[in-house]
Amino acid sequence: MRSRLRRLVLGATALFTAASALPAAAATTQQRAEQHPSRDGLSAVVRYTEYGIPHILAKDYANLGFGTGWAQAADEVCTLADGFVTLRGERSRYFGADARAGGDLSAARTNLASDLYFRGVRESRTVEKLLAERAPVGPSREVRDMMRGWAAGYNAWLKQQKITDPACAGVSWVRPVTELDVAARGLAIASISGEGRFVDTITAAQPPTGAGAASGTPSVRTPGAKTVAKAADELWGDPGMGSNAVAFRGDTTANGRGLLLGNPHYPWDGGRRFWQSQQTIPGELDVSGGSLLGTPAISIGFNAHVAWSHTVSTGIPANFHQLTLDPADPTTYLVDGRPERMKKRTVTVAVKDGTPVTRTQWWTRYGPVVTSLSPQVPLPWTGKAAYVLNDPNAANLRFADTSLGFGKARSTADVLASLDRHQGIPWVNTIAADRAGHSLYTQSQVLPRITDELAQSCSTELGRTTYPASGIAILDGSRGDCALGRDPGAVAPGIFGPARMPTLKDAPYAENSNGTAWMTNADRPLTGYERIFGTVGTQLGLRTRGAIEDVDAMADRGGLTVRDLQRQQFANRVPAGDLAAGDVARACAALPGGTATGSDGTAVDVSGACGVLKAWDRTMDTGSRGALLFDRFWRRLEQAVPGDRLWKVPFSAADPVRTPNTLNTDAPGFPTALADAVAELRAAGIALDAPLGAHQFVVRDGKRLPVPGGAGRLGVWNVIEPTWDAAGGGYTEVPFGSSHLQAVGWDGSRCPVARTLLTYSQSSNPKSPHFADQTRLFSGEKWVTSRFCEKDILSSPKLKVVRVHERR
Repeated sequence: MRSRLRRLVLGATALFTAASALPAAAATTQQRAEQHPSRDGLSAVVRYTEYGIPHILAKDYANLGFGTGWAQAADEVCTLADGFVTLRGERSRYFGADARAGGDLSAARTNLASDLYFRGVRESRTVEKLLAERAPVGPSREVRDMMRGWAAGYNAWLKQQKITDPACAGVSWVRPVTELDVAARGLAIASISGEGRFVDTITAAQPPTGAGAASGTPSVRTPGAKTVAKAADELWGDPGMGSNAVAFRGDTTANGRGLLLGNPHYPWDGGRRFWQSQQTIPGELDVSGGSLLGTPAISIGFNAHVAWSHTVSTGIPANFHQLTLDPADPTTYLVDGRPERMKKRTVTVAVKDGTPVTRTQWWTRYGPVVTSLSPQVPLPWTGKAAYVLNDPNAANLRFADTSLGFGKARSTADVLASLDRHQGIPWVNTIAADRAGHSLYTQSQVLPRITDELAQSCSTELGRTTYPASGIAILDGSRGDCALGRDPGAVAPGIFGPARMPTLKDAPYAENSNGTAWMTNADRPLTGYERIFGTVGTQLGLRTRGAIEDVDAMADRGGLTVRDLQRQQFANRVPAGDLAAGDVARACAALPGGTATGSDGTAVDVSGACGVLKAWDRTMDTGSRGALLFDRFWRRLEQAVPGDRLWKVPFSAADPVRTPNTLNTDAPGFPTALADAVAELRAAGIALDAPLGAHQFVVRDGKRLPVPGGAGRLGVWNVIEPTWDAAGGGYTEVPFGSSHLQAVGWDGSRCPVARTLLTYSQSSNPKSPHFADQTRLFSGEKWVTSRFCEKDILSSPKLKVVRVHERR
C-alpha cells in the first residue's frame, strides 16, 4: 500500500517537471510545498482538477481526514467557523443574544436559545460519552482518526494561510478546533430534526409556580383535535431539506449495469451546503462525492462499484412522553408509582455587551422537557403533567461510519450491510445502484421504536390524535410497560432493528421524492411497516407523482444511459401544468369580460393571462414564458381552494399516480387566485409572459445568472425554491434547491461513468475562483465530467498538486 502511494505521489509530482504540462501557479505551489516536508506530522496530497474539485490522497485515515479538513477550510473557512461558534455555545458572545441564529445546526430562533442548548450539550459531556463507546455504538477507530485528522487539517490551514473571505477575515471568532468539535458537529446534524427542531422550547421550559402549580391548572388552553392533527402533520413536513433519487436495474439500461441519479435539495448558503471531493487511501478506500460541511466522510457519492444518494424520509425521528408529576413537586415524575427527580441542567452564556445569562433546562430518563409541539400547539407544563421529547439521534454518532461503509462498498448488498451494522442514518432514505445491475431502496434510519401496537396501548388522549394523523407518538411516560424496548439486531435500545426497515431490492427502478416508502415503485408497492415510517395508500405529492411517471416511462423504454439521467435532471417538466394549465387557460378565457375579482375586492383584467397560459410550454426552463405566471397562480390557488376541492376526480389508492386530476375551475377561489397572481406580477412590474430566468436568478460577480427549475409544489424534479418579495419587485436570489447532483453508471472499464454538478459551486468566498464556476454551468444546464481514475485526474489541464502538512 505504501509503495503504491509513493508511486502515485511521485507520478503526480512528475507532472510538474514537464514545462508543457505545468500551469505556472501549480508549479509554484508544488515547489513551495516540497520545501517543507511533513516529517512525522500529518500530511496529504491534494490534487485539484477543474472547478476546484480536490482529489485527496493519503496513506491512512488520520492523514485522509487531515487533507479533507485542510481542503474544506480552504473553500469554506467562514461557514465552518460560524458553525463551530454555534457548537461552542458562543453566538451570543460574538453576535448578540437576540440576533437570529440561522438554521444551519438547529431551528433556534435566537442566538441565546442556540447557545443555551449547545453549551448544555457540551457541559453535559454528551459527545465525550459517545466517543468512549465501543463501535458500532460509538465511532470506529477509522472514523475517530478521520475526525482527529480533520481538526488538525483545519487548524493547519488556519495557521498557515490567510483568510480572504470578507465574511470572517480578521475576526476573533475563527479559532482552532478539536476532534470533539468535529464529533459535536456530526451529532448536531444527526439530531437536527429531533432535539435540534425543539431548541427554543427545550431551553424555555420551566416548572409552573404559584397557584397554577398547586392546582395543576394549565396556563394555556389545549387546542382541539383538528388543530393538533394539522400541526402534527406539518411539523416534520417543512421544506428545509428534500431530495429526489432514482436507481435503475440493469435490465433497463443499455449495458446491463445499474444507474443512479441523485438530486438532493438543500440550502444554497450556510452550514448545510455540500462540498465535493474524492478521498483515496490506496488499497483501502477510493470514493468520490459530496460531504456535508464539517464532516470527514463522503455523505452522497460513488466509487468504482456502487453509487448512492439520500432523500429526506417521511419517518418521524422523535416522539413525546407525557409525564405524571408528583403533586408536591412539578420537577418529580412518577413511573409505575415510583418518583424520579428531573435532572437540572443549569447553563450560563456570555453575552456581547451585556451580563451573562443563566438558565435552567430540565431533563428526564426520556429526554428534555418541552412545552409545545409547534407555536400553534402548546404542551403546557402544569402541576399535574409535563411533556418530554425522546430523540434517539441525540445519541447517534454512527452516521460517519455508515457513510464510510458505503464508500468501501462493492455492491448494493454491501450498502445494506453497512446500514444494518452501523444503523447511523438519522432522517433520510438510501437509494443505490451498482455496476452488476442491482438497485436498492431502503428507509433504514434511526427512529424511536414505536410500533402500531405500542401506540395503540400506550398513547395518551392527545397521542391518539397525533399518531394516526402524522406518526407522532405521545406515550404515557408513567407506565414502565410503555418503554420502547429493544429489537433484535438493534445497536441500541429504543430503536428499530434492521428487519423492520421498509426495503425494496432489485426493482426495475427504485425512486423517492420525499414521499412514503409505499410508492417507491408503482408496480411493487411496499406495505406492512409501522405508521411512524410513513403512510400506505394515501395521496402522493405532485413531485412524487411526476417523478414516478417519468422514471416508470424511462424503465419501460429501456436502453438507458447516463445521458438519460442528465436529461431527466433538467427536463424541468411541471406536472401541475400538465394536469391543469389547459383547464386554467380555458376557464380564464370564459370569464365574463375577461375580468376576475381579487381577494381585496378589486376587479382585475386577466384576459392577457389566458393566451400566455395556453401557449406556455409546461416547463420551468429559464426561457419559458408563462412559467412564472403559472407558478404565482398555483401558489395562490393552493391558498384559496381547500385540497379536497381542488380536483374534480378524487384520489384513489388503486390509481395513486394519476389521481387526483381534472382541476376544479368551478371552485370559488379559482378566479380569485388568477386575479391575485395577475395583479401581483403587474404590481411588481413583471410582464405576464416574462421569461422565467429574467426573474429567477442568483447574482455572481455582479451579474445575474438565470436559474432553471421550479417549486416542488408544482411537481418539478429540479427543485428551486425562490423567495417572493412583493415590495422588492419579485423573487429575490434563489436560496434553496438542487445542490449536489450526480448521474452515475458504469461501462466495461474500471472507471465509473459519472457526471456531477455542485449547483452553488465549491466555495462561498466571493474572492475564490470557484465561487460561481459551477453555478454558471447550472444556469446553462451543463455538467462536470467526473475525474475518478488516476489517469483522468493526472490528465486534467487544470491539475494543481499541493502537499499539505502540519508544521511542528
